[in-house]
Amino acid sequence: MSQTQIDPAARKAWMSLLAKAPAKRLADLWAQNGPSPEHQFLRAPEVGAVMVRGRAGAKGAAFNLGEMTVTRCSVRLSTGADGHAYVQGRDKDKATQAALIDALMQTDQAETIQTRIIDPLETEMKAGKATRAAKAAATKVDFFTMVRGED
Repeated sequence: MSQTQIDPAARKAWMSLLAKAPAKRLADLWAQNGPSPEHQFLRAPEVGAVMVRGRAGAKGAAFNLGEMTVTRCSVRLSTGADGHAYVQGRDKDKATQAALIDALMQTDQAETIQTRIIDPLETEMKAGKATRAAKAAATKVDFFTMVRGED
């Protein structure tokens, strides 16, 4: 397992996907991948809080909306690849799995991890988004297509 050059945009995409993935589904896919690779913690999973900022109308001045609980983790594989993860909530297992997947995606195992974990998660999340969009579209009312009854 050697470390390979990665595209920062691609890494951003898979890290975002892992952070948003349902914990149970990620755990199921991770379990199917086999045993965890040999690794050490650079930062053991720890729970903390971050301040969430917002903007009125997406244009106004930024304001503090409130705090959100997150769990972060950093690992180093025996190959030297480092993986990092921040996930919403207090799920230390999910943070560890996401960090290990991030690290593995930087090795020659990237194609396998992409096929077994990333692609299924991406497909499921896109399908869920399409389902939600379809439900929302079904409730849409178009007032400009109503015909008046004048002859």
